[in-house]
Amino acid sequence: MAGVAVVILFGAIIASMVVAMYMYSEYQVNFIETTAGEPIIVGPVEYTVTFEGTHEGDKETKPENTFVMIGITAKNIGDEKTVLSGGQFHFVDEKEQKHEAVYGEFSSKDLLLEGLEPGKSVEKTTQFDFPFNEEETYKIIIRPQKEQSTVDVAVICITNC
Repeated sequence: MAGVAVVILFGAIIASMVVAMYMYSEYQVNFIETTAGEPIIVGPVEYTVTFEGTHEGDKETKPENTFVMIGITAKNIGDEKTVLSGGQFHFVDEKEQKHEAVYGEFSSKDLLLEGLEPGKSVEKTTQFDFPFNEEETYKIIIRPQKEQSTVDVAVICITNC
């Protein structure tokens, strides 16, 4: 009787390990790398990100350091409406420090929150505030929105690639 209980226990342990490994492999992040200007697909959206330069803000919003602006062309290649947000974009410096997007009304193209219908494209910009150095390599990370249900994450080299 005790032998049957031990076999059932080991069977349960092995089954739980198999399920855990499956779940781990199913939901592990898939990093896709490219350079600025090249299209990249994250979930139902095809992005093209470009480095637009630096600026010093406007009358209402001044940077602590320097605003670095990126251009974003996004096309919904899925079958359902999706949402784009400036919070999906993170600027990563050479020290692997992440910088969040800064919201303002620097131009009519600034990205805050944008609904994107299937088959439609938008051109937006967003900026990040940090001490910019023209000699360093910088990357943009694009994480999908929760409802986009993908494990893909884009890593785009935008300067000195």
